[in-house]
Amino acid sequence: MEHAAPIIAILGIGTAVPRFRIDQEDTSRRLTEALQGNPDSARWARRIFKQCGVETRYTCEPNLLESASECRYFPSLPREDVPTTAERMATYKRESVPLGLQAARKALRDGATDAADITHLITVSCTGQFLPGMDAALVRQLGLAADVNRIPLNFLGCAAGLKAICLSRQIVSANPDAKVLVVCVELCTLHIQPSGGREALFAASFFGDGASACVVGSARPHDKEIFRLDQDYSVLLPDYAEEMVWEVGNHGFDLYLSPDIPKLIGRWVPEEIERILNGGAKPDLWAIHPGGRGIVDALQDALGLTDEQTRPSRAILRHYGNVSSATILFVLNEMKRELSASGSGPVNGISLAFGPGLTVEMAKIAYLPSVVLLEEPAGGVCV
Repeated sequence: MEHAAPIIAILGIGTAVPRFRIDQEDTSRRLTEALQGNPDSARWARRIFKQCGVETRYTCEPNLLESASECRYFPSLPREDVPTTAERMATYKRESVPLGLQAARKALRDGATDAADITHLITVSCTGQFLPGMDAALVRQLGLAADVNRIPLNFLGCAAGLKAICLSRQIVSANPDAKVLVVCVELCTLHIQPSGGREALFAASFFGDGASACVVGSARPHDKEIFRLDQDYSVLLPDYAEEMVWEVGNHGFDLYLSPDIPKLIGRWVPEEIERILNGGAKPDLWAIHPGGRGIVDALQDALGLTDEQTRPSRAILRHYGNVSSATILFVLNEMKRELSASGSGPVNGISLAFGPGLTVEMAKIAYLPSVVLLEEPAGGVCV
């Protein structure tokens, strides 16, 4: 008798944020004060902070909560007082590991997984770097096996969190006994630039700090509230390499986001979604990485999604901002909380994230409140 193929799933999710909360209205007021010598930039700052869909977010840098005259990241101090890249990386090294540990421990508890059972550790970040890296620190402090397979994914941008989840599925597909711990840590606010330029102000308006983690492995029949991982798909959209640029500068990382990104995603991504659906029905769940309000708006319009289908992505953007690679697990965790509270049955879905390139990462998923290994009906989910 043949045995059914094991279900590969996200078994547990954990998230964490720093203790300093940024209020959007207060930050807009202080930034406008810092730009009082540049009325055009001040007006632009007020507008973009109001329209970007963010109300609160978090930071590891308490100086970002200081007055306009004391904040070293605002354009009101002499250039020599602005934090250098070396100083920002020192802060990253100090703050990233404790935040990653919080998220990882929550994910292990949520997935009822012992640290000793983890066979692979994938660490993800594009906002800092040091060696020995975060992966080595997590091995020691979580009590992972010394021979755990460590896979750092660095400097891949916002899409890297979903890329790590998809890579985890491929690992477990090849070895059903594997258990993969993914840890994403992004301290985006460390790279706020003291500039009145529109690109810098736009980037400063909606990025936040945080960490997320998940455990991916073969699901057992008694597992509860998991996301089954099905087919994944990655594509590099043609001719758009210059639309999203992230480079190392002397005062942190310099980010350029083209205002055309939402339009390009709305134009090209639906066609790519059709490829992964391969003629199948449009799913009910849409875990969209909220790279910005415009991206969610564009996809909702292009795909004909309801407000309820985009609500989890908008809620995460509103309360946490864009936490780069860590954000997609915040969205999935919000979805899981809602579906569990409503007593939902199995639901098919798709997860999407975007990054420099322009890169599109996608994964077909299914929310399962419990797993009973039965033959899957055509077009349905195992229930």
